[in-house]
Amino acid sequence: MADLKLQEKNKIEKFLDMSSGYVSNFSDRTFREFISDAVDLDIDDEKYHYASNSKANRLRQFIKVEEDYTVGKLLSELLTHHLEHLKDRKAGSWFNIENDEFDLKEELHKECQKIAERLKGNIVNDINAIKPNVEDLDFKKLSESIKDSIDKNLPEIALDRLHTFVMKYIRELCKKHNITYLQDEALHSLFGKYVKFLIANNHIESEMSKRILRTSISNLDSFNDIRNNRSFAHDNPILNYEESVLIFNNTSSTIKFIEAIENRVDNNKEVHNTDWKDLEF
Repeated sequence: MADLKLQEKNKIEKFLDMSSGYVSNFSDRTFREFISDAVDLDIDDEKYHYASNSKANRLRQFIKVEEDYTVGKLLSELLTHHLEHLKDRKAGSWFNIENDEFDLKEELHKECQKIAERLKGNIVNDINAIKPNVEDLDFKKLSESIKDSIDKNLPEIALDRLHTFVMKYIRELCKKHNITYLQDEALHSLFGKYVKFLIANNHIESEMSKRILRTSISNLDSFNDIRNNRSFAHDNPILNYEESVLIFNNTSSTIKFIEAIENRVDNNKEVHNTDWKDLEF
């Protein structure tokens, strides 16, 4: 059963014009064909039969019996289809839709697509990389609060906390490797010192990886501006959803890569520190 709250269901039904038993502009035939193409399932299967067995009722039953990912995938396709249908109505001379009504529908479409994306899975691929690299209760609470915002599909409200997390994460790495830094040093500067350390000690093998890490330095410089001017760190208009997701994915993948490098460095140290006299031959 898909994890949909009542308010979310109402939004989806409102956008897809399901109140009269229909779904968008589908006939029974085109509805069946569309769902078959989208998720390779037959909406005429008995397990989707419900009440009057209208298209709307079959979709409601589909949402009840199928798993989150399948429901999210189908809803995403249906939402896109219906938005295109509304655009055609707005552009055409037949059954025209007013601009104000279309604008409201477009906003509702964005909200519904967020719901569909949540059902399809985490919007941030490497969100599990956002975890403390030292034992620190406050650090742990910070990472958990960030993940909670992602679980709720609200990346835009967690950008300031993500910046704080990365700042502490890189500071801890600098401490670990005896890299000196100022207490008020900016995030990109801290990360630049850490990248310089990795390259100088031959922990990065390929030139391409080195270039990607150097690019990440300038990315984190831009993150400072996002934190100060487009997040809840101050009284700001927050960044839009799509760009917030992009920033989260880019940042979390960088953290995941760093974690892998650190594990490799630690493993190499263990090998080099082995007391060979203790080994039996």
